[in-house]
Amino acid sequence: MGLRNLFVYQPRTFVPQDAHLTDKDTIVGLLRRLLDRNISSSNDLEKWLLHASELGAAVGQAASILYIEMTCQTDDPKRAKAYQDFVENVEPVIKPLSDEMNRKYLKLRETLELPKERYLVYDRAVKTAVEMFCAENIPLQTELALLSQEYQAVSGVMTVEFDGKERTLPEMSKFLLENDRALRERAWRAVAARRLKDAGKFEEIFDKMRALRQKIAVNAKFANYRDYQFKAYLRFDYTPEDCKAYHRAIKEVIVPLRREMDARRCREMKLAELKPWDAAVDPLGRTALKPFTKAEELTGGVGRMMARLDPELAGLYEDMKGHGLLDLENRKGKAPGGYQNTLTEARKPFIFMNAIGIDDDVRTLLHESGHAFHAYLCAHDPLDDYRHAPMEFCEVASMSMELMADKFMGEFYSEEAARRSSIEHLEGVVATLAWVATIDSFQHWIYENPNHTAEDRRTAWLKAHADFGGNVMNWDGLDAERASLWHRQLHIFEVPFYYIEYGIAQLGALGIWRQFRHNPAQALVNYKKALTLGGSRPLPELFQAAGLTFGFSKDMIAPLMDEVTAEWKRLS
Repeated sequence: MGLRNLFVYQPRTFVPQDAHLTDKDTIVGLLRRLLDRNISSSNDLEKWLLHASELGAAVGQAASILYIEMTCQTDDPKRAKAYQDFVENVEPVIKPLSDEMNRKYLKLRETLELPKERYLVYDRAVKTAVEMFCAENIPLQTELALLSQEYQAVSGVMTVEFDGKERTLPEMSKFLLENDRALRERAWRAVAARRLKDAGKFEEIFDKMRALRQKIAVNAKFANYRDYQFKAYLRFDYTPEDCKAYHRAIKEVIVPLRREMDARRCREMKLAELKPWDAAVDPLGRTALKPFTKAEELTGGVGRMMARLDPELAGLYEDMKGHGLLDLENRKGKAPGGYQNTLTEARKPFIFMNAIGIDDDVRTLLHESGHAFHAYLCAHDPLDDYRHAPMEFCEVASMSMELMADKFMGEFYSEEAARRSSIEHLEGVVATLAWVATIDSFQHWIYENPNHTAEDRRTAWLKAHADFGGNVMNWDGLDAERASLWHRQLHIFEVPFYYIEYGIAQLGALGIWRQFRHNPAQALVNYKKALTLGGSRPLPELFQAAGLTFGFSKDMIAPLMDEVTAEWKRLS
């Protein structure tokens, strides 16, 4: 991949070129130089901030490369150890020094003026970090990071023997698109059985995580981890109660639509009832959509879509390809899922996914490319903190790209197949909004009830799954499989409470889509304008820059669903 040989975005002015940025003594020495620096003017303070930002970006990139290398091959012990060493030996040393940096900054700001609007977001983030810092939590956070790595390792090595061949779990999803119902059932059951084999491990890992998180919350003077994490995520613009209002709105607006979609699927498939292995196959018995066979075909096709969508975005996509910043193929030992990670000193994105030749792979690359464009378009900001937007808006960038680029799916398909893909995507949007409510409500319950048992958790999960439409299918005889569905959701394990963002952002993305349907050029202008702001403005202002209103109430959701429903019926 050549990640270690990428050019930096701009020459360093503080960090030495030969600095070993995974070595704790090197990093500590540089932080100490910043902490010891005498600052007597506003100009001195801004220069100090830029040097701190440069160091943060350089260390952040070194850490990102270790994580990328580990997830690209979880069964490589050298990569695993390199990442583990950084988590265990470097991060715990950096955290208290970062707190000292934050306190130094706030003390200096008592007497030195900086432009109020420019530093509004930065100031409130630093104040929050200082309020929440607790030295007792550093070793606990290290334990959590190592448990996350363990979750990745257990997930990444999962394979099944199916029809005479060892296959990864992502690879098995292809069989759920086959018209042979018996084949689909065998494939689904094979994967479910493999996951159940490690269900005990996942439960054990999560119980350890839950206990650590509650202890972290109590140490930081919070009643529970939910309240702690809301503040840690800098959620200044909405509350847990707003999330629960989202849950109620999903029940009222989305669940009935989802039931309508599933009822039609059941009729078209001429089934008495749907089973879990009936959810992805074409309901009319047509051959599964197969947009490509090789990863380079996926890369090239999405490149052509970008060229038709917007020349500037197409250029950024080609830059990513040219620098080898895509790892798309599925393979044994590779961590599950997909992500975009920004290499913060080069200010370039890296995309990781597990492509197997299905329609969802195209959507995944479009999604992660939206994140990548965000990284490119805000790369100009000198502050590393402002090159990271709130997650609620990061996902607008990615989900909007899926919806806008849908117009050009003909790069992979015939007109009829492209229409099928669009229908599936709209149905997926509805399912996503419901699934977000399922996961988010479950997480609220988990941390509002920190002393629950595994059986309590099982009951709460099954209730959440049923509340948001998960019981439209017949799960008879699959109790254990249904009860452990949440194990596959890595966010619950690795980034708790990072999931409501997908619901908020999906609504924002639908707003961009509505703009694009009526005025494509203006929608793209709004989209790119908002992305250039990165995280330099409060969340509502980022939505406003994109021509959107921030919110996720029933009044916001219902009109968007009316448009989705109309388009779904038109395409059908």
